[in-house]
Amino acid sequence: MRKIEIFDPAMCCSTGVCGPSIDPELMRIATVINSLKDKGIIIKRHGLSNEPQDFITNKVISDLLQKEGAGILPVTLVDGAVAKTKEYPTNEEIEKWLEIEIDSKPAVIISSCCGPKGCC
Repeated sequence: MRKIEIFDPAMCCSTGVCGPSIDPELMRIATVINSLKDKGIIIKRHGLSNEPQDFITNKVISDLLQKEGAGILPVTLVDGAVAKTKEYPTNEEIEKWLEIEIDSKPAVIISSCCGPKGCC
């Protein structure tokens, strides 16, 4: 099984799915990752805000950030190599990399990490 890691830009909470307006791309990628987790497939996400050490200790990401800056995020690594930058992978790309079919249903937000006054 291939190893997929996503290095997220700085966000207000670990998922980025919070606040008054939710980015549909973040909702989609969170839904896909949860769908795959249910099948035993783990895609690891690293958040710049919450896990900055992961960005420093990963040589590929560290070098990329030094050359390109934080505007290159999000970055997706497949088996340690850069597969996509500046946007999240599409469902089709993930299916191709993992050689599986994704069954992702639209997510329903029951609650978020944020309170009534906005983001964390």
